[in-house]
Amino acid sequence: MTINLSALGHKMWRTIASIQTGVVLLILVVILSAVGTIVLQRPATEPDEMQNAYSPQVLRILDAVGLTDVFHAWWFLGLLLLVSLCIVAASVDRFPNSWRYFSRPYKYPDEIFRRASHPQKSLAIADEESGLVAAERALHSLGFKPERVVREDHFGIFAERHRISELAVYIVHASLLLIFFGTVVDGLWGWRGYLSLNEGQTTNIVQMRDGTTHTLPFAIRCDAAGQENYKDGTPKKWWSKLAVVEDGRDVQKKEIVVNDPLLYSGVRFYQSSYGPNGKVKLLLVATPSSGSGGRQEIGLAVNDTVPLDPDTTVRFAEFFPDFAIREGQVYKKSNYMDNPAAHLVVTSKKAGKDFDVWFPALNEVADNSKAPYQFQATDLEMGHYTGLQVSHEPGQWGVWSGVVLIGVGLAFVFYVVHTRFWVVPVSDPKTGKCSLWIGGSANRNRDAFEQRFDHLVELVEKELKPIPASPRQQVATVPGN
Repeated sequence: MTINLSALGHKMWRTIASIQTGVVLLILVVILSAVGTIVLQRPATEPDEMQNAYSPQVLRILDAVGLTDVFHAWWFLGLLLLVSLCIVAASVDRFPNSWRYFSRPYKYPDEIFRRASHPQKSLAIADEESGLVAAERALHSLGFKPERVVREDHFGIFAERHRISELAVYIVHASLLLIFFGTVVDGLWGWRGYLSLNEGQTTNIVQMRDGTTHTLPFAIRCDAAGQENYKDGTPKKWWSKLAVVEDGRDVQKKEIVVNDPLLYSGVRFYQSSYGPNGKVKLLLVATPSSGSGGRQEIGLAVNDTVPLDPDTTVRFAEFFPDFAIREGQVYKKSNYMDNPAAHLVVTSKKAGKDFDVWFPALNEVADNSKAPYQFQATDLEMGHYTGLQVSHEPGQWGVWSGVVLIGVGLAFVFYVVHTRFWVVPVSDPKTGKCSLWIGGSANRNRDAFEQRFDHLVELVEKELKPIPASPRQQVATVPGN
C-alpha cells in the first residue's frame, strides 16, 4: 500500500492551519496557565510553605510533572511553540486573500452583487449626474471622501473608511506570537532564584530552585531593611535599601518595595520577605564588683569574647528571643521577641571558674551577684535579613510588546469598523427611467451600520429634492407682469 506523501502533507497543513486546531490549543494554554496560578510555584514560594501546603507524595508528583514550575516546563514551552506554528500557518494560508482584499478594494459593484447586497436602496433621479452629485454631497456631510469610478460607459461612486480594520486580526496574531516568543525565550534562557542578605552583607551568589547556585557578574549589598506596620501592628510593607557593587564601587542604589524591583543588567531583584536573622548585639556597661576600677562600655554579638582585665573575659554565649525555664534549664519557646534573655559567661583566671550572668537575672541559673563584674544592659540591637527574589527574564521585552500590540489589535477588532458605500446610476432599458442604487456593507456591528445607511439615504433624498422658488421668483414668472 503506497502512501501519497503530497496528500498527507496537504492534510497535515490544513489541520495545522485550521482555526479549530488553534482554538483548542489556545484553550489548553489558558487552562495550564490557570493551573500555574493555582498550584504554588517555585522558587516564588518558600520551601517550608510548599511542604506545608502539600504532602510529600503530592509534592513529589507535582515536581515530577512540572506543575510547580509550569511556565518553565518543557511541555508548556512545546505547547506554545505548537500554538505559534498554528498561528503562522493560519496567517500564511489566509493572508494572500486578505491582502488582495485590502490592496485592491472592490469599487464598482456588478449587477449580481447589487442584487445580493444588503442593505440597499433605489431612488428615482432625473439624470445620472444629478444623482451622483447628490450622493457625493451626502457622503461628504458624513465625513467620507467619495471617489468617482469609471467603468467603460458607466459611472459610480465608492467611499470607505477604516480599511485597515480588515487586517486587525493579523495584528492580534503578531501580538500573540510576540507574547509566546518572549515566554519561550524566558523558559529556555531565563532563570529565577532566591537571595537572602543580612544588613551590611554583600554577595553575588543566587540560590536556584534545584539546589544549585548562579554567580552574578556583579554583587548586591543590603545597606538596610525594614518593615512598616499598620496601626493594629500587622505588616504594611517591607523595604530594602540595595546597592549594586561592580569592580569595587557602587554603581546603582535603590530602595525597593514589593512590586518595585531593582533592575540592573537584565536582572531584577524583588522584595520577597523580611525578618530577624537571629543575630543580636548587646550593649553593656561593666563595673568591677570590688569597686576598684572604672566602668567599661562594651558591645557583644553572639559568641563574641571581650577582655575586661588581664585575668577576666566575658563571652556572649546565648540569646533567647522568647525563653522559659523548666527544671533548671532555659530553652527557647519561639522565634518571636516576646520574652528575650541573654546569657553571658564571665571567665576569671584568678577565681579559676566561669560565672553565668543572665539578663534578666534568673535566680535558678544565674551567678550575677557572684561574678567579678556587674553588668548593666543598655541596649539590644537586632539584626535583620531581607529576602529577595532574583530573576533574569530576557524575553520580557517580547511579552510586554505583545501585550501593548494586542491591545491595539483588539481596539481595531472591536471599535474600528470597515465601512463601504457604493452609489451607481442604473437605467431601465424598457422604460428609459433612471434610478440611483445605493448599497453598503460593514465588517461588524451591522445594526448600527444599517442606521447609518438609512441616514445616508435620507441625506441623498434631501439633496435630490428641488429647491422651491422664493415668492419673488414666483411673482416674476406670472404671465403679463
